[in-house]
Amino acid sequence: MNTIEQRLKTKKWDIILDELNTKGFAIIPDLISDVENGELLGEFKEEYRYRKTVVMERYRFGKGVYKYFNYPLPDILTELRENFYGYLAPVANKWMDVLKIKTRYPENHRDFIEQCKTNGQEKATALILGYGQGGFCAMHQDLYGEVYFPMQIVLFLDDIDNDYTGGEFILTENIPMAQSRTHVIKPKKGDVIVFATNFRPVKGAKGYYRVTMKHGVSTIHSGERHTLGIIFHDAKS
Repeated sequence: MNTIEQRLKTKKWDIILDELNTKGFAIIPDLISDVENGELLGEFKEEYRYRKTVVMERYRFGKGVYKYFNYPLPDILTELRENFYGYLAPVANKWMDVLKIKTRYPENHRDFIEQCKTNGQEKATALILGYGQGGFCAMHQDLYGEVYFPMQIVLFLDDIDNDYTGGEFILTENIPMAQSRTHVIKPKKGDVIVFATNFRPVKGAKGYYRVTMKHGVSTIHSGERHTLGIIFHDAKS
């Protein structure tokens, strides 16, 4: 099997990055094999892997469970994090440029993690999420501290309409002086979606402005839904 780096090189990045710029999200299909999916699903039961488990109902975040991995991360998570970052950092810097924000992101992920550490953000943010029938996730943003990367990815570990029904991935755009816009997305097993963590730039009549984005999960009607979240910055807690 090819490495994550080799697989990403075969993807149509001109189209992916154009969609990310114009819509705030893009889907990369068929990135992970069924075998890798099974291994990651197996991790959900291995409690020693995690630094923290959150039962979402306790905090009114939704209904389900998510678990933050501890360092060192499984190899595939590190590969995903470091290789995706290399493609996304130039886009992140372009977003900061057009919005006239001084933040700059280094070329490689390890240097960015050093920026997180300098700000006291040293805890892993990669997480795995599980929902059963009736589960859902309220709209939110994954920031974790003052230092954050403006994009993140989610890997889908189950097959929608077969392993579960409902449970669509939801993105909202809070457009200034207008009604909000909602995207309802149904990625397949093995797909990855990359999307804006906090906001994205949109060009208007007077230049670029920010559109705030949030994400969540609609109610699961049947079955079980699992995803893997890769956030490029680390957390304070």
